[in-house]
Amino acid sequence: QLVESGGRAVRAGDSLELSCVASGRPISDYAMGWFRQAPWKVREFVIGINPSGTSRDYADSVKGRFTISRDTAKNTVYLQMNDLVSEDTAVYFCAAPGDSSFAGSIYAGDYDYWGQGTRVTVSS
Repeated sequence: QLVESGGRAVRAGDSLELSCVASGRPISDYAMGWFRQAPWKVREFVIGINPSGTSRDYADSVKGRFTISRDTAKNTVYLQMNDLVSEDTAVYFCAAPGDSSFAGSIYAGDYDYWGQGTRVTVSS
Protein backbone atom coordinates (compact mmCIF):
# COMPACT_ATOMS: atom_id res chain seq x y z
CA GLN A 1 0.00 0.00 0.00
CA LEU A 2 1.19 3.50 -0.85
CA VAL A 3 -0.08 6.60 0.91
CA GLU A 4 0.89 10.08 -0.25
CA SER A 5 0.65 13.22 1.80
CA GLY A 6 1.89 16.79 1.88
CA GLY A 7 -0.05 18.33 -0.94
CA ARG A 8 -1.59 21.75 -0.41
CA ALA A 9 -2.08 25.16 -1.98
CA VAL A 10 1.07 27.24 -2.33
CA ARG A 11 2.29 30.32 -4.18
CA ALA A 12 4.59 30.34 -7.16
CA GLY A 13 8.20 30.19 -6.04
CA ASP A 14 7.40 28.23 -2.90
CA SER A 15 8.78 24.84 -1.97
CA LEU A 16 6.86 21.77 -0.89
CA GLU A 17 7.75 18.24 0.14
CA LEU A 18 5.49 15.30 -0.57
CA SER A 19 5.77 11.98 1.22
CA CYS A 20 4.84 8.49 0.17
CA VAL A 21 4.70 5.89 2.92
CA ALA A 22 4.88 2.32 1.74
CA SER A 23 3.67 -0.69 3.65
CA GLY A 24 3.90 -4.37 2.98
CA ARG A 25 7.42 -4.53 1.60
CA PRO A 26 10.68 -2.57 1.87
CA ILE A 27 11.12 0.31 -0.57
CA SER A 28 14.85 -0.46 -0.70
CA ASP A 29 14.09 -3.49 -2.87
CA TYR A 30 12.08 -1.63 -5.50
CA ALA A 31 12.16 1.25 -7.90
CA MET A 32 9.75 4.05 -7.07
CA GLY A 33 8.25 6.78 -9.17
CA TRP A 34 6.31 9.98 -8.81
CA PHE A 35 3.72 10.92 -11.41
CA ARG A 36 1.25 13.75 -11.66
CA GLN A 37 -2.02 14.42 -13.38
CA ALA A 38 -3.29 17.91 -14.08
CA PRO A 39 -6.95 18.57 -14.84
CA TRP A 40 -7.91 17.34 -18.30
CA LYS A 41 -4.43 15.97 -18.91
CA VAL A 42 -2.93 12.50 -18.98
CA ARG A 43 -0.86 11.24 -16.08
CA GLU A 44 2.79 12.11 -16.61
CA PHE A 45 6.07 10.97 -15.17
CA VAL A 46 7.80 13.38 -12.81
CA ILE A 47 10.74 11.64 -11.20
CA GLY A 48 11.92 8.16 -10.32
CA ILE A 49 14.55 6.30 -8.36
CA ASN A 50 16.02 2.87 -9.00
CA PRO A 51 15.98 0.08 -6.39
CA SER A 52 19.48 0.73 -5.10
CA GLY A 53 18.84 4.45 -4.86
CA THR A 54 21.85 5.21 -7.01
CA SER A 55 20.07 6.46 -10.12
CA ARG A 56 17.31 8.94 -10.75
CA ASP A 57 15.25 9.94 -13.78
CA TYR A 58 13.69 13.36 -14.17
CA ALA A 59 11.09 14.85 -16.46
CA ASP A 60 12.61 17.79 -18.32
CA SER A 61 10.05 20.11 -16.79
CA VAL A 62 11.28 19.46 -13.25
CA LYS A 63 15.03 19.12 -13.69
CA GLY A 64 16.89 21.40 -11.34
CA ARG A 65 13.76 21.98 -9.23
CA PHE A 66 12.54 18.59 -7.99
CA THR A 67 14.43 15.86 -6.21
CA ILE A 68 13.51 12.41 -4.98
CA SER A 69 14.87 10.76 -1.87
CA ARG A 70 13.97 7.94 0.43
CA ASP A 71 14.26 6.97 4.05
CA THR A 72 14.43 3.21 4.22
CA ALA A 73 14.02 3.21 8.00
CA LYS A 74 10.67 4.93 7.58
CA ASN A 75 9.91 3.11 4.34
CA THR A 76 9.08 6.47 2.86
CA VAL A 77 9.88 8.17 -0.43
CA TYR A 78 9.95 11.95 -0.67
CA LEU A 79 9.45 14.40 -3.48
CA GLN A 80 11.05 17.75 -2.77
CA MET A 81 9.68 20.45 -5.04
CA ASN A 82 11.34 23.84 -5.24
CA ASP A 83 10.57 26.98 -7.21
CA LEU A 84 7.05 25.81 -7.94
CA VAL A 85 5.19 27.23 -10.91
CA SER A 86 1.53 27.16 -11.83
CA GLU A 87 2.17 24.39 -14.34
CA ASP A 88 3.09 22.12 -11.41
CA THR A 89 -0.53 22.16 -10.28
CA ALA A 90 -1.73 18.56 -10.31
CA VAL A 91 -2.56 15.54 -8.24
CA TYR A 92 0.70 13.77 -7.44
CA PHE A 93 0.92 10.00 -7.20
CA CYS A 94 3.67 7.69 -6.08
CA ALA A 95 3.97 4.36 -7.79
CA ALA A 96 5.82 1.10 -7.38
CA PRO A 97 6.38 -1.95 -9.58
CA GLY A 98 5.47 -5.47 -8.69
CA ASP A 99 8.88 -6.83 -9.64
CA SER A 100 12.00 -6.01 -7.65
CA SER A 101 14.16 -6.47 -10.75
CA PHE A 102 12.40 -3.57 -12.46
CA ALA A 103 14.90 -0.71 -12.75
CA GLY A 104 12.38 2.05 -13.24
CA SER A 105 10.42 3.60 -16.07
CA ILE A 106 8.82 6.83 -17.18
CA TYR A 107 5.70 4.97 -18.28
CA ALA A 108 2.79 4.73 -15.89
CA GLY A 109 1.74 1.39 -17.32
CA ASP A 110 4.94 -0.19 -16.05
CA TYR A 111 3.96 0.37 -12.42
CA ASP A 112 1.61 -1.95 -10.56
CA TYR A 113 0.87 -0.14 -7.31
CA TRP A 114 -0.38 3.40 -6.86
CA GLY A 115 -1.31 5.67 -4.02
CA GLN A 116 -4.50 7.67 -3.90
CA GLY A 117 -2.72 10.92 -4.78
CA THR A 118 -2.19 14.22 -3.06
CA ARG A 119 -3.24 17.54 -4.60
CA VAL A 120 -0.82 20.39 -5.18
CA THR A 121 -2.15 23.75 -6.28
CA VAL A 122 0.27 26.50 -7.24
CA SER A 123 -1.11 29.99 -7.63
CA SER A 124 0.77 32.72 -9.44
